[in-house]
Amino acid sequence: MGKFGLCVLLLHLSALSVWGQNEAGTCPAPGQPGYTVGCNSKTASMEQFRAKSIGPDDILTTNQGVEIADNQNSLKAGSRGPTLLEDFIMREKITHFDHERIPERVVHARGEGAHGYFQVYSSLANITKAKFLQDPNVQTPVFVRFSTVGGSRGSADTVRDIRGFATKFYTEEGNFDIVGNNAPVFFIQDAIKFPDFVHSVKPEPHNEIPQASSAHDNLWDFVGQQPETMHAIMWLMSDRAIPRSLSMMEGFGVHTFRLINADGVSRFVKFHWKPKLGVHSLVWDEAQKLAGKDSDFNRRELWEDIEAGNFPEWELGLQVVEEGDELKFDFDLLDPTKIIPEELVPVQRVGKMVLNRNPDNFFAETEQVAFCVANIVPGIDFTNDPLMQGRLFSYLDTQLSRLGGPNFHEIPINRPVCPFRNNNQRDAMHRTTINVGKTNYDINTRNNGLPKQAPSGSGFSSYHQQMDGAKLRQRSQSFSDHYSQATLFWQSISQPEQDHLVSAFSFELSKLEADAIRIQVLTNLQNIDAQLAKRVADNLGMPLPPKEQNAYPKPVTPSPALNQATTAKTSIETRRIAILAADGVDGQSVEDIKAWAAENKAKAKVIAPHAGKLRSATGQDIQVDGTIVANPSILFDALLIPGGNQSIKTLQEDGGAVHYALEAYVHYKPIAAAAEGGDFLAHIGLIPRLKHRDLPEGMIVAENVDDGFKQQFYNYIAQHRFFNRQRVKAIPA
Repeated sequence: MGKFGLCVLLLHLSALSVWGQNEAGTCPAPGQPGYTVGCNSKTASMEQFRAKSIGPDDILTTNQGVEIADNQNSLKAGSRGPTLLEDFIMREKITHFDHERIPERVVHARGEGAHGYFQVYSSLANITKAKFLQDPNVQTPVFVRFSTVGGSRGSADTVRDIRGFATKFYTEEGNFDIVGNNAPVFFIQDAIKFPDFVHSVKPEPHNEIPQASSAHDNLWDFVGQQPETMHAIMWLMSDRAIPRSLSMMEGFGVHTFRLINADGVSRFVKFHWKPKLGVHSLVWDEAQKLAGKDSDFNRRELWEDIEAGNFPEWELGLQVVEEGDELKFDFDLLDPTKIIPEELVPVQRVGKMVLNRNPDNFFAETEQVAFCVANIVPGIDFTNDPLMQGRLFSYLDTQLSRLGGPNFHEIPINRPVCPFRNNNQRDAMHRTTINVGKTNYDINTRNNGLPKQAPSGSGFSSYHQQMDGAKLRQRSQSFSDHYSQATLFWQSISQPEQDHLVSAFSFELSKLEADAIRIQVLTNLQNIDAQLAKRVADNLGMPLPPKEQNAYPKPVTPSPALNQATTAKTSIETRRIAILAADGVDGQSVEDIKAWAAENKAKAKVIAPHAGKLRSATGQDIQVDGTIVANPSILFDALLIPGGNQSIKTLQEDGGAVHYALEAYVHYKPIAAAAEGGDFLAHIGLIPRLKHRDLPEGMIVAENVDDGFKQQFYNYIAQHRFFNRQRVKAIPA
């Protein structure tokens, strides 16, 4: 048996409860009949640490196992006397409570995670010797944590921010982490500037305002003085910074890594996560309202989708560049503020990742998971990216502080599938491994030289890269073009995305106190695109400043891959549909739409003026899923108004219902109405009253909820938004 199989077997023998075993109590090898991801997974390795479900005979105990007879009253000298210091039960309980919190992450503090697996489509042995990328029969366990960057743990999900997208692969060779974002580029080129950037985007130190927002002077002062930030700023001001859901956003490794095969041949690689459901976003007004009405919007949806069996899925994409082609581009592969346009190097989709299990305990798993850029396995290696080099130190240093010492790798969520056996590292805070033996040093004779180094040709060895250069503090000249790819992004996105980006710049810059900072940012924008700069300046009521000379002007070719309008729009999986109804509604239409939505892995909810049940037009009871006030339109992707005379009359007189439909309209969402539902839309002015009428984009009005109606509604929901609607700015919603 190989060392990986032995490790997994030992885990199973020691586990309190293990799932996924065959009748003999052992795991089939990967690729063999009966093998499942659960059997050879991180879940199996963590079972020995997982508390059992509480049973009917469970007794409350102290941490030392002493049964507690009274957990309601402290020990006192008389019923009204002072509490006694000898009350060890109270002291233990209060002490643990006082120390429950650990320091939150400096960045990426607010996050949510999920377990799942990764499976490669076919062997990639030609480009890497990493074992988890070899066998398409093996499902490698993963844990993924999504996060916002700037806000604290208590901030909202839907703020304008770059999203963290960190993936921990529990491979048979050790843990491999892709610590990425939902933007492919970063704001700075060199890690020495990272503290300055983060300080600038965080709340201003004198008053701790604003929380989880980039709309303040410090950030834009930094941006105005640092043109290298402009490409990432374009992503931050774009729709990508307010994703519709976590399952509808891309992920990127940001840095350029190396892949190394068994022959020692190195190639450069960039990692991509491509979502199965396409890339979709909120609109800004919707995002702002969600921050107040459901600050957990993204994390709640991720949780509910997994619980419902609608498992989020991404494909792993690789952009591979041969070693000899490193310098063939007009940008530097090592510059983290640059992308490799997909038209130059196509993204090869090599495997899929499925998230299929929610954490059992947020703190133990999501909060304590420790990602580190330095966590790599044989077959993957670093490059000289100066931002990456700093992150190799920073992430490890952060975990030491946040998780209490160098043994954070022993926390169950951070343990490899095949645990470390012996590396002579001992002691320190929170050590859980009980090491045995007389020696704790290398090299020794007392323990026959054990533990020993891996045999030649196995284990990790760094790529043999030739290095030569003087010791100096200097940026490569190949990092000097700060505007061309920002221009590429601007010219590649769709017209609605450009409009939203202009609005975002205008909103953020209007929040500033200092005109001088606005002027500097507008100066930078002129080197990206003159029309962009003018539109923002006009919105601010400011003249354009004189254009500074761009030392690196380059023509660019738009990249369709950057355009959200070209994303996948073929599915309504996980979409939320609000059925706006009142007493007297056409119950059959409601029933048909709910069943149709469930068949298509979408979710339809009856939203009404009151809770409880509605009485349909034919006297049946219909369960209300939520009230108008507690379930606003911003929680849904589409709106349906079914028929029923009494229902429509009630809705027409309900200001909340009227606002509901108007708000869905101005957020460009699909709206469908059946029978008298069309009269409601006409009554509130969204469609003409004439029977033969041209409807606004993305709207359906029909007499019946038949198959044709459902198909058209399906197509509209899959389209996501209809940005060419008329009169949106004239509607008060």
